[in-house]
Amino acid sequence: MVELTVFLGLMGLAAVWMVRTLLRRGKRRTENADGLLIELARTAQASSDRSSYSSNAVHNSATYGSGYRP
Repeated sequence: MVELTVFLGLMGLAAVWMVRTLLRRGKRRTENADGLLIELARTAQASSDRSSYSSNAVHNSATYGSGYRP
């Protein structure tokens, strides 16, 4: 019974520590928005790549079905 109490106490302590860490993280201010700008650029590039390399774009190319194999 003592082991269970100690285990539950440690689990509760870990949960309190994680909540405190998450709450402290939300109060920090950023110096600049470089990370956000990088993320937006990567998202735009990924969207462009998805449309450029879709199944229709790849299989409707001039080399598809002509016997040409690179």
